Amino acid sequence: MPQLPGPAPAPATTLLYVTDLAYPARGRRYGDEDIFLTSRLRGEFALALCHPLDAQALLPGFDAVIVRNSGPVLHHQEAYDAFRAHALATGARVYNPLTGRADMAGKGYLLDLTKAGYPVIPTVDAAADLHLLPQVAEYAVKPAQGADSIGLVFTADPAAHLAEAQAAPGALLVQPRIDFAYEVSFYFVDDAFQYALYAPDPDRRWELVPYEPTPADLGFARAFIGWNTLSHGIQRVDACRAPGGELLLVELEDLNPYLSLDLVPEPVRDAFVTALTGSLRSFLG
Repeated sequence: MPQLPGPAPAPATTLLYVTDLAYPARGRRYGDEDIFLTSRLRGEFALALCHPLDAQALLPGFDAVIVRNSGPVLHHQEAYDAFRAHALATGARVYNPLTGRADMAGKGYLLDLTKAGYPVIPTVDAAADLHLLPQVAEYAVKPAQGADSIGLVFTADPAAHLAEAQAAPGALLVQPRIDFAYEVSFYFVDDAFQYALYAPDPDRRWELVPYEPTPADLGFARAFIGWNTLSHGIQRVDACRAPGGELLLVELEDLNPYLSLDLVPEPVRDAFVTALTGSLRSFLG
């Protein structure tokens, strides 16, 4: 008796993977990381890569979009805004989901966290509020929509700088310059901690090595993951070790955080890919 054919395999989920392989990031190789990740994700998904400027046009042909190392949005703000509006209007599935409250929405969340009493570098956005900051020799002034230290200046007189810049209310953020011991980053998939890296030398911030977090360190990082309320996604909690020994949030990256996967041991890298694949499967239902 001839053997009957089995059921047809389920069609693979299609992913549009947004990246700028040629983005010239200082001390990092975006392209290498995304080549590695896509080589692993292809085992589970039908996948194609595209530049962020092409994402909106290509979106309708895919089940979902994953935004990865696409560079700072401010380099293609108009295209990103159009992509975001289109995705929200059509109900397109975007990973990370577009409901993030942190860097995805600009740096204004640092003001919210400051007012709410979270352990964050104190932040204000108006000359009238400068008295709320600790008195230090120098202050950092940066655009609320900035990234990669673009537009960052240090000044002893932030009020004068704000007046000279004639910035609209909320356009610039002011923080005390912290004499920190080191910076450390905590990497999460959904709400699950994956690994941590730190820069022992503050002057060489991209020379990262693995970091073994304490329970207190993880409690610090998890507080911000919980605050952001993203059900799925990759998040990076960047912090600095302040002179008093406490950790202070520098930024919560929830749009397209670089992962420095080349700096972690292979088992950690494999575990991250497994976690990401499971998160994407769950997100796509």
